[in-house]
Amino acid sequence: MTYTFGKIAFTPNVQAVQARMGSRDAYRSAILGEAETVALGVHEVEFIEERDSFYQGTVSENGWPYVQHRGGPTGFLKVLDDRTIGYADFSGNRQYISVGNLEGDNRVSLFLMDYAAQRRLKILGRARLIDEDTEPALIARLESPDYRARVERGVVITIEAFDWNCPKYITPRFTEREVKALIGRWQQDVAKSKPAPKDFEEIGSGPLKLIVTGMRQLTPQVRACELQAPDRGDLPPVTAGAHVVVPVRLADGSVVTRQ
Repeated sequence: MTYTFGKIAFTPNVQAVQARMGSRDAYRSAILGEAETVALGVHEVEFIEERDSFYQGTVSENGWPYVQHRGGPTGFLKVLDDRTIGYADFSGNRQYISVGNLEGDNRVSLFLMDYAAQRRLKILGRARLIDEDTEPALIARLESPDYRARVERGVVITIEAFDWNCPKYITPRFTEREVKALIGRWQQDVAKSKPAPKDFEEIGSGPLKLIVTGMRQLTPQVRACELQAPDRGDLPPVTAGAHVVVPVRLADGSVVTRQ
């Protein structure tokens, strides 16, 4: 917990609740020390640049908080320097609640989530709205050239405090990109572990050769196959409980039987 974040977030009411709930001693030092100079480190910069979404809280004129999800391509939230971040505000449903709130109160609270790694970063700051007419160079820095959404404005945030939150109760979730990466690594591991391919050889030594002449999916996990002799002739008689034992070669080269 950083001193600056605690000095902003731990208001007298918050401290009273902490005292009542028994956690005040654990957080007392967060407001007793001198407020440090706020500056993003390498760890924070990397985390911010890896995000493709975040949650932004603003305060309305009537005192109601409003939380909005902001999303875009990975890295759309830009680190401009060690105390400043910003993003291109893409055209949305045109309610403009956050924009209107910021015109009356420039304070923002950001939650940046990494669900897969169960991490989150909280940022408190002051935002200002910019447009291409007044600050075209800065808008250009906030744009993502390969992203086709229309940019209505830029939002530049001066960071006043930040704090890493604990991973407790963060449910792991994975994006499509992350799932594809995991599958790709798994496929590579499987390919490396597979034995060298062998020349085709017949497995099994039963006296009965059959061909599959029909197939029907009975349930998602049960498939019925129709088997006939290659010459379509009669099959040997069977008794109740008899099975066709089929040898199957697995990916690791071993042979098992299925009935």
